[in-house]
Amino acid sequence: MTALLSLVLAIASPNQATSTDLAGTTWRNPSNSVHVRFAPCGALLCGTVVWASDKAIADAARGTKAPLVGTRIFRDFESAGPQVWRGRVHVPDIGQTFSGRITVRGDELSGRGCLIAGLVCKSQTWSRLR
Repeated sequence: MTALLSLVLAIASPNQATSTDLAGTTWRNPSNSVHVRFAPCGALLCGTVVWASDKAIADAARGTKAPLVGTRIFRDFESAGPQVWRGRVHVPDIGQTFSGRITVRGDELSGRGCLIAGLVCKSQTWSRLR
């Protein structure tokens, strides 16, 4: 599995929040190779790559011709409960989009995404950038 496949995310948290609490925040993946900023996209919430390392850009280029920076990785997320959002996660380096769930607890954004009907899943924890 490639580095950006780890973008497929989510895990649960007991805190209360709305999509506006996540909008305007920026997060980095564990290897600090991708930074994503969340913002409203219509009535939903999306996360767009605002910075990527040269390696992440090269990895993404294997799966798509679109530039990595500016790509909506997290698409059409809606509230699914306190601090939990469900939507679709795009993985540029394999050119695929999967269902996913993200959860925010303080300065951690945890995620889980599944490739095959919930059978093949991957989780990852991102950190808030200040």
